[in-house]
Amino acid sequence: MPKGSEELTNSRKNEIINACAKLYETMSFKEITLKEIGKETSFTRTSIYNYFQTKEEIFLALFQREYEAWIEDLEALRENETMSVEAFAEALAHTLEKRERLLKLLSMNHYDMEAASRMENLTDFKTAYGKSLHAVSRCLEKFFPEMTGEDIQEFLYSFFPFLFGVYPYTVVTEKQKQAMDEAKVNYVCYSVCEIVSMTVRKLLK
Repeated sequence: MPKGSEELTNSRKNEIINACAKLYETMSFKEITLKEIGKETSFTRTSIYNYFQTKEEIFLALFQREYEAWIEDLEALRENETMSVEAFAEALAHTLEKRERLLKLLSMNHYDMEAASRMENLTDFKTAYGKSLHAVSRCLEKFFPEMTGEDIQEFLYSFFPFLFGVYPYTVVTEKQKQAMDEAKVNYVCYSVCEIVSMTVRKLLK
């Protein structure tokens, strides 16, 4: 890590993460390289190695940031006094509707990303992930006090794995649509809000 203030270090890290996020809007994970990320920053590509050792570490930091943003939305959701199952399902779905990048990252291969990251980076990411579990749990505790600890655990272990498939089920390319049509596979294209709220209602009833 280069000498300098913590503010400068955080600023450089955020610039790198922002560059990665920008590229991820139009490019796939495989297409994005450290060289491409470096082109989007105000400093040399080799300087990136002072902050992140691999492309996977940058993506993991972006992933962490997306979880942290979602947690803020979940905390805001808890400010409601009461919520019915239907209202909570709709509100929770809307928090994820805003987080398309999080859902896209969730659909990726986490094993390779985590394996190519240093323990300190992976621990920071897992901390954010753990806080998201806790934030959803706190919402359930507040709005559905009749739920037992086991009920909440079952919800979490059903809902969070479900999130891995939301992006590929709601963002479908024209090529995929054509292939489905030619394969004569019947499918319904749901929006993020529709598929999440439907699932949450079923899990809570």
